[in-house]
Amino acid sequence: MKRIGAHVSIAGGVENAPLNATAIGAKAFALFTKNQRQWQAPPLTTRQVDRFQQHMAAGGYRPQDVLPHDSYLINLGNPEAGAWEKSLLAFIDELQRCAVLGLPLLNFHPGSHLRQISEEACLDRIGEALNRALAATQGVTVVIENTAGQGSNLGYRLEQLAGLIRRVEDKSRVGVCLDTCHAFTSGYELRTAEGYDQFFADFERIVGLRYLRGMHLNDSKPDLGSRVDRHESIGKGKLGLELFRRIVNDARLDEIPLILETIDETLWPEEIRCLYGMIEGQ
Repeated sequence: MKRIGAHVSIAGGVENAPLNATAIGAKAFALFTKNQRQWQAPPLTTRQVDRFQQHMAAGGYRPQDVLPHDSYLINLGNPEAGAWEKSLLAFIDELQRCAVLGLPLLNFHPGSHLRQISEEACLDRIGEALNRALAATQGVTVVIENTAGQGSNLGYRLEQLAGLIRRVEDKSRVGVCLDTCHAFTSGYELRTAEGYDQFFADFERIVGLRYLRGMHLNDSKPDLGSRVDRHESIGKGKLGLELFRRIVNDARLDEIPLILETIDETLWPEEIRCLYGMIEGQ
C-alpha cells in the first residue's frame, strides 16, 4: 500500500497534525515537533501527547507513517565547536520529542561545511554527532535526507549518504529519505524510465534499499543539475508527472511515508488524489 501525505501544520499544538493530515486525505504525514525556526521549545505536555496519539488512532496512522523533520537551524556539520555542540544538543532534543510522541523516525538534512573545512571533515563531524545523539537516546531512527547541494550543503551524492551510514555505529537506527526535487537538481536524471531505473539501481548498490525509510515527493522549479533547492507543485515543474506515476506504482516504495512538500498547500488534497489516481489496477 502507498502511504501518501504532506508536511502538515502544527498550529495550535503538535496534537493537531494528525487532524490536519486527515483533512487532506493523507495516509501519512510529516511535521515539526516544535517551531522549526527556534532553538528551544517547552516540553510536550502529557495532554498534548495523549491527544496526539488519540488523533493518530482516529486517523488510522501507524507511528511509522509519520516522518518528523528537525529544525532548520541545526547544522551537525558546523566547523565551529560551540555552534556544533548547540546543534547536537538541539538534535538530541528533537529525538527525545519524537520518542515522547511514540514516533520512530526523525528526518534531517545532513549539514554544511560553510566552506571552512573539507567535505570529508564535515562528514566526520556529522557522523560523530549522530553517534553521540544515538547514544544519548533510544528508539528513534535518524533519517538522512538527500539535498540539492545548494551552497555548502552535503548529502547531494549517494556516496555521501553511504559515507554517513558507514560512520554510524548503530546501523539499525539510521535510514535515508529521498527527495525527488533534490535528487534531480543535484544531477540525477529521474524523468525517463531509464534514468529512474538507473537511479534506484545505483541507490541499491551504493546505499542499499533496506535503508530507505521515506520519500519527499516534490516537483522542481530549477533544471537538472542546477544545485538549487526550489520545490514546485506536482506536474508543474521540470520533473513532470511520469516520475510520480512510476513512484506510486513501484512496489519497492510500499508502506513508507511519501510526503508532499510542494509549494501550494491548498493543492495538497488535489495532489494526493492525483497521485492515488495514478496507481494501476485500483
